[in-house]
Amino acid sequence: MLTRKQHELLLFIHRHLGEQGVSPSFDEMKDALGLKSKSGIHRLITALVERGFIHRLPHRARAVEVLRLPEDLAPAAAPAGATGGATGGAPPSIPGFAPRVIEGDFSGALPGARAAAESDALQLPLYGRIAAGTPIEALRDYDNFVDVPVSMLGSGEHYALEVDGDSMIDAGIYEGDTIIIERTDTVENGAIVVALIDNEEATLKRVRRKGGAIALEPANSSYETRIFPPERVKIQGRLVGLLRSY
Repeated sequence: MLTRKQHELLLFIHRHLGEQGVSPSFDEMKDALGLKSKSGIHRLITALVERGFIHRLPHRARAVEVLRLPEDLAPAAAPAGATGGATGGAPPSIPGFAPRVIEGDFSGALPGARAAAESDALQLPLYGRIAAGTPIEALRDYDNFVDVPVSMLGSGEHYALEVDGDSMIDAGIYEGDTIIIERTDTVENGAIVVALIDNEEATLKRVRRKGGAIALEPANSSYETRIFPPERVKIQGRLVGLLRSY
């Protein structure tokens, strides 16, 4: 069952596509639902995608298509009067529905439960795949986000990365994993960090300070530790969590 805001957003997107022929922008969705930030829209869209109501169109910013509507708005499965149908009569067909259709009994979606569920996760920007030769900021895709449990995050600023390669497998970090990074430039010795080398190469490694040098250690015996003078290495964040899909 959809929450009230998910229901409202789905109808708004469907109506906008029918009237304008294009998806509404995040700002239009935010204003239509009376939300203060676009992060709430990202959460709602993610929920609608996961429930199979909408689909993100690849390679097109903010483009979505409606796959289906809630049952109370879907075309009637049988003619009026047919046996076995809903006792309340045939629901209205999709074309020409009015905004009042959102005025229904949503008592099954308790506001407190919905708020608690939404507050249990935050959306972090997904910066793409971390790979040699690419600074972190160049990886950022402003339309891609990932839902992360609040319990994994501290009070600082965070972002997410997709792991490319096997240099950290002995630390339990595998290719395709989504890692959660706290943005910071000061970390303890032995922390797993995102390090930027010579302002052009970003890598995920364990950092150790040895005398006047910085060692970037892999967690895979097939790779060698690299040692640099401190002026060549900038710490861009510290690993605080990991998400994996099976």
